[in-house]
Amino acid sequence: MTALADLLRKQIRSTGPMTLAQYMAACLLHPEHGYYTTQDALGADGDFTTSPEISQMFGELIGLCLAQAWIDQGAPERFALVELGPGRGTLIADVMRATLQVPGFHAAAELHLVEASERMRGKQAAALPAARPTWHDTAETLPDDIPVYAIANEFFDALPIRQFQRDPKGWREVMVGLAQDGRLERGLSDPAPIDALNRRLDDTEPGALIETCAHGTAIIDALARRIAGQGGMALIIDYGGWHSDGDTFQAVRGHRPVDPFAEPGRADLTAHVDFEALARAALIAGCAATQLTNQGVFLERLGITPRAQSLAKGLAGDALDAHVAAHRRLTHPDEMGSLFKVLGLYPGTESPPPGLDP
Repeated sequence: MTALADLLRKQIRSTGPMTLAQYMAACLLHPEHGYYTTQDALGADGDFTTSPEISQMFGELIGLCLAQAWIDQGAPERFALVELGPGRGTLIADVMRATLQVPGFHAAAELHLVEASERMRGKQAAALPAARPTWHDTAETLPDDIPVYAIANEFFDALPIRQFQRDPKGWREVMVGLAQDGRLERGLSDPAPIDALNRRLDDTEPGALIETCAHGTAIIDALARRIAGQGGMALIIDYGGWHSDGDTFQAVRGHRPVDPFAEPGRADLTAHVDFEALARAALIAGCAATQLTNQGVFLERLGITPRAQSLAKGLAGDALDAHVAAHRRLTHPDEMGSLFKVLGLYPGTESPPPGLDP
């Protein structure tokens, strides 16, 4: 067990079982013992690897996609270039480098990073030595008087979720409590009707489990209101599907699945993204949403294969093999190409972002 586990046990003994969302938030963001406070998550020596860490091509194409969308909307003279959950800053650094030659883009861009961890902010600053980003704890404090062009890559999967199991008498919420021996374990609340889940009564049966993410829809609302009102776009890139169906809560440590309750604060906790819920939140806020598109298809539409061929000309041996493997990993249906999806948000009066269909 961990120091955080001891704190959580004391809290549960004092106030009773907590929701899965409360448990995830504590494990990931506790100021002293949280995962993002204490662990080196990314890379071969960490717990997981994201697309920007696999190849520079990913960030380059995302940057050119953003720049083309900016041009398509008349190249506004000021805009907020936003990344949510920038990690080590690899993606946004590649975006900045790839757009350096786009006339007027850097002069118009004001860089804003949504990052709650002071430790990660330091890594992002080191990756962006020539930039002067403004950091935000939440999306609610992003500028609302200029267009917003935003990226969220593997951000929404780490937001706290709640789980509900359908019961003949309503819904039972998955809670985190204590076993007789003091271990943290899952349990269920008493059944009760939940008006917000009435729409799921038509497509579920008793015993079915669904997940909700209020944090995710709130963030989409903040982005979509700005895009609908001022212009811009957002790219949401993550793993998940169009509809929440079943238990997708998981923990990863050292690139392998582990028990999410064994060592709180030492493993990455995630869940699949319900893109339908995000798209619905965007539409309610007055913003248009694209069709959900596989990452591999999206990157191919943006020109990843010609870019890969161009880079390959200067490589040989192990470097060339690694480059080919990276291209495959990002695009192939058996790897990240179909596991990861892309959703675009944009003003309904404008064209969708490049690579995506309305």
